[in-house]
Amino acid sequence: MAGPKEINTDLIAKLPDAGPVVMVNMLRLRDRAAYKRYSELTMPLIKARGGTVLWAGDGDAVAFGDAQADHWDYVVLVRYPTRAAFLDMMQSPEYAAANAHREQGVSKHVILASTETYSKMKPA
Repeated sequence: MAGPKEINTDLIAKLPDAGPVVMVNMLRLRDRAAYKRYSELTMPLIKARGGTVLWAGDGDAVAFGDAQADHWDYVVLVRYPTRAAFLDMMQSPEYAAANAHREQGVSKHVILASTETYSKMKPA
C-alpha cells in the first residue's frame, strides 16, 4: 500500500458495518524513525474516531510459511468502532499529511480488515 489512494475504499465500504473492525497491519520497514513519526501523527487521528491500538510488536520470524516472502518486520492491530471510522481517518487531510512519513518508512504495508468471530476476552 503506497498511499490512501490505494485503499480499497469501495470494497471496505461495501462490507457489513455493524460493529467494530480490527485492522491487522503488516509492515516491512525501511526507516523506523519515519514510521515512528507517522505513528505519532496518526494516534490522535485514531483516538478521535474512537479507535485504539490493541497490540503492536516486532515480527521475529516466520513460524509457518516462506521465511523470506512471508516475513514482516512489524505488526499492529488497530481496532475501530466501525469500518466507516477507519475510512474517515484514511480519507482525512490530516492523514494525508502524516502519510508522507509512512511512505518514507515502509517498503510494504498490508492492512487486513477483520471482524471478531471468537475472543477469549469476551464474556460468555
